Amino acid sequence: MFCISDKSMKVRKAVIPAAGFGTRFLPATKAMPKEMLPIIDKPSIQYVVEEAIAAGIEDIVIITGRGKHAIEDHFDKSIELEHLLEKNKDFEKLEKISEIAELVDIHYVRQKVQRGLPDAIAVGRKHVGDEAFAVLYGDDIHLSTNGKPAIKQVIECAEKYNASVFGVTPTNEPEKYGVIKGKEVEPGVFDLEDIVEKPNRENAPTNLVNSGRNVFTPEFFEAVERAPIGRKDEKHIDAVVREIMKKEKVYACELNAKWYPVGDKFTFVKTTIDFALMHEEMAPEIRRYMQEVLKK
Repeated sequence: MFCISDKSMKVRKAVIPAAGFGTRFLPATKAMPKEMLPIIDKPSIQYVVEEAIAAGIEDIVIITGRGKHAIEDHFDKSIELEHLLEKNKDFEKLEKISEIAELVDIHYVRQKVQRGLPDAIAVGRKHVGDEAFAVLYGDDIHLSTNGKPAIKQVIECAEKYNASVFGVTPTNEPEKYGVIKGKEVEPGVFDLEDIVEKPNRENAPTNLVNSGRNVFTPEFFEAVERAPIGRKDEKHIDAVVREIMKKEKVYACELNAKWYPVGDKFTFVKTTIDFALMHEEMAPEIRRYMQEVLKK
């Protein structure tokens, strides 16, 4: 029997896991967190933080690890740089870097030993407390196609159904991701039955995959403790979800957003090109350059 709380959910806090080693980007990530690799002139994690803020999140905890101090420095004030820009009367850049430090309250907790994504999220348990919370993966960027931030779409679905919800996106490469199986209960919303991690393409139950925007009830933390250790001696989201579903319903909602998974080199380059083509100052020159390259 499912245990469903009669309390209405209100999602105010977000956890952003950013503790991974970023081995796909070595040697660049030997001394730089992969979440700080820039998409044009902004690190990927800043896009994620800005999305959370736009969705009304009031409190963010970023899960870091060794060598991730650059993330904390980025969202902190830089007195010396601000003074230099002010002295040089470069007020446009001064405004941009000043705004970063004022975005929202951000807290940092370190995952001391890497034991998988669910464990990294669970490191934020004391900060989250006994309430539902959002999770935004630090290497997934979403650009809304309906004017509503992707995580806001997930939050609204979670608050409506009073349950954990996965934001999902269609893909033609389901073998790379966690694929959902479920029954559609309203357009774009599914009563989750399972998540199949990296299935063979021909065996994938759907083409809808977890794209790094989730909301979880506090049951998530208990489920992490119960979940078995799997591949690479780590715990995995699919196993945790199955544990949650023993106690509560879980849903998935299809996102109205363009998804940029920037966790590998190929998608990172594609994302950079797309963002360059959307950049007001760069776009005309980039188009000209691309046309020249294609002619060759």
